[in-house]
Amino acid sequence: MSVHKVPVGVSARHIHLTSEHIAVLFGNNYTLTSLKPLSQPGQFAAEETVTVIGPKGSFEKVRILGPARAASQLEISRTDAFALGVRPPVRESGHIEGTPGITVRGPAGQVELERGVIVAARHIHFHTKEAAEWGIEDKQLLRVKVEGERAVVFERVIARVSDQFALDMHIDTDEANAAGVSTGDTAVILTD
Repeated sequence: MSVHKVPVGVSARHIHLTSEHIAVLFGNNYTLTSLKPLSQPGQFAAEETVTVIGPKGSFEKVRILGPARAASQLEISRTDAFALGVRPPVRESGHIEGTPGITVRGPAGQVELERGVIVAARHIHFHTKEAAEWGIEDKQLLRVKVEGERAVVFERVIARVSDQFALDMHIDTDEANAAGVSTGDTAVILTD
């Protein structure tokens, strides 16, 4: 039986913005500046940050991830949600129907998002070739174990397969803290 190891990426709170919202928050024709590349090809953490304001609290210096997206979306942990005073569902990225909104403030203006706040569902990005070799299909739900002092088996980890992806498991800070996991650690896909 082959062991399939996957690198883990811990995803802190961050926001994806549309070009229109970037223009409101930073000024017309503004272009995000890449701070560092992310694990997924073409994706980057921008130098720019914003403030997000909920009914109960706010967070400053929320990192923008680029490039611009078709819909603006704030990804937070359940702990963040309590602090902000919002009740976002656990969702796959991009699935924002029926989600709460939030106020986003930048140096040039403010945007009222009507929807788009989610707790991102844990998932693994697979390149199409890897997924085929490992017998994994897009949207398949996996069981994944992380070792260590606080070893945990994560259930219902969504497989996301594309020829645009690089192998990486994404969990949020609450999940990582519970399991004692850091970015760069590895997890094992369970096949039982």
